[in-house]
Amino acid sequence: MNFTTALSTGLLAAGFSLTALAALPGEGIEVQPLKSSIAEETFQTLLVMKGLEKLGYQVKDIQEIEYAAGHIALANGDATFMADHWDPLHVDFYEAAGGDAKLYRQGVYSTGALQGYLIDKRTADAHGITNVGQLKDPEIASLFDVNDDGKADLTGCTPGWGCEKVIEHHLDAYGLRDTVTHNQGAYSAIIADTIARYRAGESIFYYTWTPYWVSGELVPGKDVVWLEVPFSALPGARKDVNTALPNGKDYGFQANTQRIVANKAFTDANPAAAKLFEVMQISSNDISAQNLRMKNGEDSQADIERHTNGWIQANQARFDAWVQAAMEAAK
Repeated sequence: MNFTTALSTGLLAAGFSLTALAALPGEGIEVQPLKSSIAEETFQTLLVMKGLEKLGYQVKDIQEIEYAAGHIALANGDATFMADHWDPLHVDFYEAAGGDAKLYRQGVYSTGALQGYLIDKRTADAHGITNVGQLKDPEIASLFDVNDDGKADLTGCTPGWGCEKVIEHHLDAYGLRDTVTHNQGAYSAIIADTIARYRAGESIFYYTWTPYWVSGELVPGKDVVWLEVPFSALPGARKDVNTALPNGKDYGFQANTQRIVANKAFTDANPAAAKLFEVMQISSNDISAQNLRMKNGEDSQADIERHTNGWIQANQARFDAWVQAAMEAAK
């Protein structure tokens, strides 16, 4: 009896089937994940990576790149997938990179992503502020002046994320250029300063999104309030889009879904990976909960790895169903 026969006989005796010895669909194939500079996107990205590893793919370490360049890298085949494509916020990046001809996006990874402007509830209640258009009034704007230049200081969006284009468009559309300064930089740093100022009793005016840990620290309705906009106003091809939510509130940004976007040539050649990207879905509440753990100090790579493994263990049946659906697609 040769070694191969002996191995097969031994495995069969131990309860393994010869089918289980078949190559996994991703065996020998490398995958390059991408994500933006937002550290809190690591959790969602790792979850996809672990699904791909179950399918046999050789998954490389995450490369960090901002969204516009990331979409182009995916379209060109320089990377494989990004787990945090915001639809429709990133539609311009998607189309500029080649759209459906070069990129794959099927299914919805996470729903209920909101964006907008908020101020502290103390100031809102004291001055009756409910709409960002009210900051056109220099007296109202000066309530949020940090550097004594008479203008409101908006904690804004990091360049390259996409949200900065909407904010800049709003400043013109709502006539806020003379009364509002859009402060940009590393978001984690400028929002930390904003929260510190709130804790010190100062008025604050900031942009944020959900799911994210900020709304766990500054709770809408309790600590802060969302501001509506005077009317819907988006840049470019979305100029005629109505941004009002089903409840009638208009925060100036479309409600988004987070989707996995990938290189189409890769997904065409790898139906198992394509199906995995399509069927994976995680709640925005789970993302926010993990993000808050990072904010509270559990932010090392080992911590995020542990959070991801913990989520899989707590949702094992769902995770296994994703992998099974992907395996079936490869047959």
